[in-house]
Amino acid sequence: MRWILILPLLILLVLFGLSNQQAATFQLWPTDLTWTGPLYVGVLVIGAAFFLLGALIAWFASFPHRSRAHRMQEAAQVMEAELAEHRAAAAKRVGPVPPRGAGTSLVAAPRPAA
Repeated sequence: MRWILILPLLILLVLFGLSNQQAATFQLWPTDLTWTGPLYVGVLVIGAAFFLLGALIAWFASFPHRSRAHRMQEAAQVMEAELAEHRAAAAKRVGPVPPRGAGTSLVAAPRPAA
């Protein structure tokens, strides 16, 4: 299933690289850093850098939701423990349940044939 999404993207990246092989000079503005290389390498590196920046921003934005989910999970575990205690207390109040059919004078009625 993943290949259905990834394969067209890979084909587009290869076609982009093959059609943009001319040399380009990239300069980092406030400094004198320059790099000369194929245009497609520079574009793909810049795109990947901004993709990772966006992923990092989304990850930081999810912190409040993940901490809330963690608190809710801890609260659910506390409530499950309390429920187990209440069920144990209720079972002690009721006492043991006799096995089915033991100590009763009831007789199972025969079922009519269909």
